[in-house]
Amino acid sequence: MRPDDWHLTEDVDDFLARAGDFLRSRPGAHVMALTWAERVRKRGTEAFGASDPVFGVLERAGEVHAAFYRLPPRGLGLTPLTPEQADTLAARLAGLGHRLPSVGADHDSATAFAEAWRRHTGATASPRGPRLRLYRLGTLTPPEPMPAGRARVLGEQDLDEAMFWCGEFAKAVGEDVSIDAGTWAGTRFADKRYTLWETPDGAPVSVAGMNPLIGGQIQVDVVYTPAHLRGRGYAAAVTAEVSRAALAAGARDVVLFADLSNPASNALYQRLGYRTLADWAAYDFGGPQG
Repeated sequence: MRPDDWHLTEDVDDFLARAGDFLRSRPGAHVMALTWAERVRKRGTEAFGASDPVFGVLERAGEVHAAFYRLPPRGLGLTPLTPEQADTLAARLAGLGHRLPSVGADHDSATAFAEAWRRHTGATASPRGPRLRLYRLGTLTPPEPMPAGRARVLGEQDLDEAMFWCGEFAKAVGEDVSIDAGTWAGTRFADKRYTLWETPDGAPVSVAGMNPLIGGQIQVDVVYTPAHLRGRGYAAAVTAEVSRAALAAGARDVVLFADLSNPASNALYQRLGYRTLADWAAYDFGGPQG
């Protein structure tokens, strides 16, 4: 396997033509590549403030073995790689003079690439938290009993409410993003459908979002309950409702990420029927690269 086996392109349509079937063959493991490629295809890189995008496909004898994407200034995103594949990719990118701020992927792939990038460029690699676990839904098991109240799906007329809840979520997880009417369209939050759990008197107490159906899969993304309202079953209820909606929308697979440092949320998702698919890791690169 050689560095030249990696085909690089700035054209997302070319990338999907080459790698689409491969990505859809394992939608859970490839969730981030599928999601960001579809966002770029629909909205363009300008919507995300990205310049000079690059996508890559590892091909040998007409067969795709791996893929990556990068939307500067964001870091590198990978499908699962063997250590040899990680080394050839690092050699290819280093040889072309690329400078990378970070890499994110399943734990083994991210770690293998970080080590290969150090060898080829001299860059230092520092783990970036939080550590995440990717779950895939088995058999949905809604909480019993459900807390009092009901689910309400937010529509276009509820944009202010969606922006408020996403802003609260972003602050809670330390995500550096500005969310308002002027920036909303360029955030990763804009393409989701949101559901609130409301108490019997109509007070919203928890939110969950879901991405569009891509490759037969839907990712549940953004689950948040204000700290003073936790422990009452609201997050379980709204996550179950969104998971049910994902299945009703035709998803064969439903996935979500959880912060491993939060045992309560991980236990909650497991009670609902989610099972571990992979651990996820990210590394920031520093020092000289070249």
